[in-house]
Amino acid sequence: MQRTDTSRYWPPAAGLLAASAGLAFGELGGAIASGAGPVVVVGDAVVDRVPSSVKNWAIEVFGKNDKAALIIGVLVIVALSALFLGRVASRRFSQAVAGVAGFSVIGVAAALSGRSPTPRDLVGVASALVVTVFTLWVLVGRPGRPGHRGPTPWSPTTALSTAALSTAALSTTASLTQSKPESMTALPRRNFLVLGGGSAVAAAAAFGSSRVLVDDAATRTAQPIPEGVRRLPVKRASTEVDIDSMPPWLTATDDFYRIDTALIIPRIDATTWKLNVVGRVDTPLAITYDALRNETYGPLVEHDCTLMCVSNEIGGELVGNARWTGVRLRDILKRAGVQEGVDQLFLTSIDGFTAGFPVSVAQDEREALLVIGMNGEPLRARHGFPARLVVPGIYGYVSAVKWITEMKLTTFEEDTGYWIPRGWSQLAPVKTCSRIDVVGTGGRISSTVTAGTVAIGGVAWAQHTGIAAVEVQIDDEPWSPATLAGDGGIDTWRQWKFLWSATPGKHRVRVRATDASGFTQRGEPVAVAPDGAEGWHTVRVRVEEA
Repeated sequence: MQRTDTSRYWPPAAGLLAASAGLAFGELGGAIASGAGPVVVVGDAVVDRVPSSVKNWAIEVFGKNDKAALIIGVLVIVALSALFLGRVASRRFSQAVAGVAGFSVIGVAAALSGRSPTPRDLVGVASALVVTVFTLWVLVGRPGRPGHRGPTPWSPTTALSTAALSTAALSTTASLTQSKPESMTALPRRNFLVLGGGSAVAAAAAFGSSRVLVDDAATRTAQPIPEGVRRLPVKRASTEVDIDSMPPWLTATDDFYRIDTALIIPRIDATTWKLNVVGRVDTPLAITYDALRNETYGPLVEHDCTLMCVSNEIGGELVGNARWTGVRLRDILKRAGVQEGVDQLFLTSIDGFTAGFPVSVAQDEREALLVIGMNGEPLRARHGFPARLVVPGIYGYVSAVKWITEMKLTTFEEDTGYWIPRGWSQLAPVKTCSRIDVVGTGGRISSTVTAGTVAIGGVAWAQHTGIAAVEVQIDDEPWSPATLAGDGGIDTWRQWKFLWSATPGKHRVRVRATDASGFTQRGEPVAVAPDGAEGWHTVRVRVEEA
């Protein structure tokens, strides 16, 4: 039996291994420099530049996994390119290096054109370039078949003209390739497997080390919520309906949705973090984490508040209710002294994200908070540690800035938030909305139930207005009132329950809410852009004979 020559598969495999090692060491280099790895640098550039319609589609399709989907997409493109460049490297090594350098140029351009460009992000890109080329050089030899050309020596001059990238990394790889003789043959199988396996292990170790370095900063520098906080009584017993599988009234921190523009969670040391209050103020402030905990700028208070993403579709899961601990914005602004003519509180995150909302919202009697705690514990890094904003009544894309570093008192004419030029509304009041969470038992929404009494349950919210009534409609029958659970406050969602005498057949179930102002949800569907979705949440249910 003739033995199959597997060596022809080695160059693509070498390309894939080299790219994996490069990206892993790029992540490690970025983490050591307190910057970002190459995948995140490029991903952030994609996030900032794709049309809003594409972002809306990604959130609609992937929901809370939109960032993971983007990273996977970038990795797939890199993997396919690596397979190709591995094959190229087995013939003309200089061309493969030029291809790798071309990807590095994209990374450099993305790093320098970001929202908050920093030289630290270049460390990850440079690390990825050096390790990718070195690994490729180690793994790719001359395939052992007659007439095949080996790697072609190249010089730094060739690399510069081909890739337009003058870096120390290219000088290093140039010396490596010049030392690779023309007569080198393909690596023996055992050598390739050993070196390839070693590169994979090194890549895994580098990536693991990078994850340790960027691990949740809150576990290292956060401090417990002070004992003297004005705590709220537990409301869960009265605010929840008695239906199996209903989500709890307070959403667990680990289950709370996360939607923002940061592909990598910022790593912030609370001991050195500061929030600068600047702009048209009488007294600029530099607020520290300890000052917030010590109530220097006002008392720490707890407030229950439901947050929902403006991109949440009717019936979607991008909404959650939590107990927030923080200092009232009006106390901070009073200390700073807001000058005449100011109409916007403009916010900046450590990653360069910006948002702004009317300063009057921060000064009225609502519990707009600079938050340091969530559900009785310090903020997690993924939810904004060390501090973020929670502002009832307006969507988070103009207010709920995480990892906040600056509050500027300014005007809408002078400063514009990140999402506004991308087609979203400047003023973003939360819309009255309702959702069906449970039909029947044994799951969130059962598509098939047994005839008889069927429990239907869900939530409704009209943030900073409150819910007055919820109604359910079966097919085209008249709307019937649902039973409301206890009211947890005008800034939280409210659970509801409806008992349906279900008859066999296919049925349509839908819900609508009326808020405390007397406004009832409209049934005509409205898209999420530019200021939030509208419509009645509708589910289809099949009822079988008992």
